[in-house]
Formats: sequence, structure tokens, C-alpha cells
Amino acid sequence: MSVTSEKEKSIPVYILSGFLGSGKTTLLVQLIEHWQQAGLRPAVVMNELGEVNLDGQVVDAEVPMTEMLGGCICCTVRGDLGLQLADLVQEESPDVIVIEATGAANPMEILDAVTETSLYMRLELKSLITVVDAAHLSGLYQEQKGQTFKLMQEQIRCASVLILNKTDRVGEQEISDLQQLLTKWNGFAPVIQAVRCEVDMDLLLQSGDGVHAYQAAAESDHQEAATEHVHTEACSEHGCGHSHEHHHEHHTPHASHEHVMVYTHYFNQPVNSEAFERFIAGLPRDVYRAKGILSFSDTASRFWFQYAYRESDYMKITPQGDVPNVAVFIGEHFDQAVIRHQLLEMESINQA
Repeated sequence: MSVTSEKEKSIPVYILSGFLGSGKTTLLVQLIEHWQQAGLRPAVVMNELGEVNLDGQVVDAEVPMTEMLGGCICCTVRGDLGLQLADLVQEESPDVIVIEATGAANPMEILDAVTETSLYMRLELKSLITVVDAAHLSGLYQEQKGQTFKLMQEQIRCASVLILNKTDRVGEQEISDLQQLLTKWNGFAPVIQAVRCEVDMDLLLQSGDGVHAYQAAAESDHQEAATEHVHTEACSEHGCGHSHEHHHEHHTPHASHEHVMVYTHYFNQPVNSEAFERFIAGLPRDVYRAKGILSFSDTASRFWFQYAYRESDYMKITPQGDVPNVAVFIGEHFDQAVIRHQLLEMESINQA
């Protein structure tokens, strides 16, 4: 019967991992366009580190999207990922699902969550695509220290396919060295070099075989207790402790990502565009990612802005729905009070 064949059809799932500002959202938009041109209906799950989902504003309004806000996908939130996937499948009947993880998430947790969910619904984890910022990895590798370096290493080791992005920012010898480094850390994942994540989409989507061995092992491990939380190394890093008494309905925020801090600033007033650009250019190095949606006092349009690895970008947008003016700052142990004071001062000057 047609109903049976429809039920038995697995929905492919792709996970996008990668450090903050590496180019995941750029790749996400290109993947959506690729699937739509093929006549498929894609759906998106976004896990945004912060109180508001900003990346979702650049995704086509027709694409079904569910959001997971407020921290990493593990423990309490990780349990919710399964529910989100189930709701998405039942309500939207997508042909393919892509999960864009925050750069601060350990992808092993998301792999666990998807494979657990696939035990009670027909989801097929096709591949975990990690996007690597060539210049950023090169800088971190030279220092070889800090939680950021360890997290990037983990994201690379988990991948079934790697995109070495922004290769136009580094020299040929550096690209060769990085290629060797990626192969050393992950000998199974093919490495695709790219600028602005422009890759052969068919090649990318067919390069995910490395994930199946993990999936088979995970299904075997979780067969007896599909919904029970399994602690991984990421949990000890995130300070989960070892209690399984997680209450999903409370959504209590994580103790912290230890090394990762987030400050979300909601604006009450528009700010001057030149003053804001000067502020962004002067951000401390501890802030390695910022993004937001803003109204400026000296222009009529609203703008989406991004800041990563000491560079910023502004794009005119018309947000979907009632979206506040907001900026999210992500970094390691930066002084949130200083940033808040500077932004409030900008708002008060404009109000005056």
C-alpha cells in the first residue's frame, strides 16, 4: 500500500557543525536552495547559543524551521531535540532535515540525540558536515591551547565530511599544512576546500558514509534505554554532573559552557551606524563572534550584522514577524558589563 511505503521511507538528516563564524549559515542557505531546486521540501532545526535565533532570519520564509534556544544540545535540551524532530516530521512532512548546531556545541551530543530519535521514528543520519575556518584553525593550532582549540578539534574529529572554508584568506603552504592536520585528526572524512562554502553540493551530500559506523554502534548502545541520557565527555566539560534527574519542562539554563560566554542585548533605541561600527571594530579579542538585527538612527533600513574573527559585515534585511533590535556577543570570559555600558551609552546619546 502507498501508506506503508510512505511510512517506511526514511528522512535523511544532515548535521552542520563548525566553529562560530566559520560559514555554517552560508552553507545552510546554499543547501536549502539545492534541495528546493531538486523539488524537495527541506526543514531546519537551529540550535542558537543565545536568547534569540538570528540565523533563522536569513532562511527562506517557506522553509519549516524549529528553534532550540538557550544553550547546548545536551542533557535537558538534548532530550528536547528528539521532541522537536518528531514534531517537525509529523507537522511538516519534510523530505530532508538539516540541523545547524551552535558553534559552541559538541557535535557528539547531537549525533547521540538524532540516533536515539531514529530508534522510534524513521530518520537516517546521513552525515555530519563540519565547516572549518582556515585562518582561525591556523591561528588556534599555532597556540595549541584553550577550550576553543579543544572544541574545534572535537568538531573535526566527529565529522564525516570536512569543508576547509575561507581558503582565500591563507597561503598555499598554509592550506597544505592544514590539509595534513585535518587528515591527522580525522583520517576518514574527505576534505573539500572552499571559499564562501561554494562546493559541489551533490559531492558534499554523498560524502557522509563515515557516520554510519557510529550510528550502528549508537543504536546498539541505546537499544535498551532509548530515552535515557548518556553522559559523554562533553557533559563533564559543560558541568552536567552525573544525575539523570533532568526535568524537561523546567528548561533551566546550563551551568555554563565554562569557556563560552554569551551576552544578549536588546535595544530600546536606534543607534548611530558609524558609532556602532566603531564599537564593533574595538571589541576585545575575547569576543570572537557577534551578530544581530539593528535599526540605525541615520538610515531607514534594518540591518543584519555579523562579526567574526575581527571582521564585520552588514546586510539590509526585512525580518520575518515581530523581531526586536538585538545583538548577541559570544566569547571567552569577556567583560559583559563594559559592552552593556557602551551600548546603553550609544542609545542614550541618540535619545538625547
